Amino acid sequence: MKRYKTVLLFGAPGAGKGTQGKVLSQIPGFFHLSCGDVFRSLDIRSKDGKEVAAYSSRGELVPDEVTIRIWRNALEGQIAINRFCPDEDVLVLDGLPRNVHQAEMTQAYLDVFQVIHLVCRNEAAMIDRLKRRAIHENRADDANESVIRRRYEVYNKESAPVLGFYPPEIIAQIESLHSPAEVCRDILNCLIPVVKKHFPKDE
Repeated sequence: MKRYKTVLLFGAPGAGKGTQGKVLSQIPGFFHLSCGDVFRSLDIRSKDGKEVAAYSSRGELVPDEVTIRIWRNALEGQIAINRFCPDEDVLVLDGLPRNVHQAEMTQAYLDVFQVIHLVCRNEAAMIDRLKRRAIHENRADDANESVIRRRYEVYNKESAPVLGFYPPEIIAQIESLHSPAEVCRDILNCLIPVVKKHFPKDE
């Protein structure tokens, strides 16, 4: 089975994973897939949509098997319509894996050569950022502070240990509270030499 060359965008809720993924997706050679966006695009009347909505509304993680199934279907769909070309594009993934079990499950599909850890040391600032995003993007899952804090609890318990799954030498720490432009600059400074190594171009 072919494994996709992958960069993971990793960090707490509100750290800017989706923002930076969208920026990178505008650069040829990068394809961004957000697991959260995949979930939000589901028809809420469908079985998967109802199940995802029920967990998300409580700030809880969707079960691993459901998550991986939905994610794989979405990725294969993007390949089928030629939006993602694995031989040419780096897969920029955010929102997955969200726990160590998912990291183990996705090893068969992902060749993770870089993890961008968007570091968040000020939880209050991140909560404020999520509330502002809820207003601008009409995201109900970010509007309730108790749900946000529950998401942080889940992140610290379930997701943060994922960093220990990958070799320390492929993990880059990027400050997430800088401006989006500064964060993007720092990410590209990290990624460009690594991508060149894994996707060499003929001179």
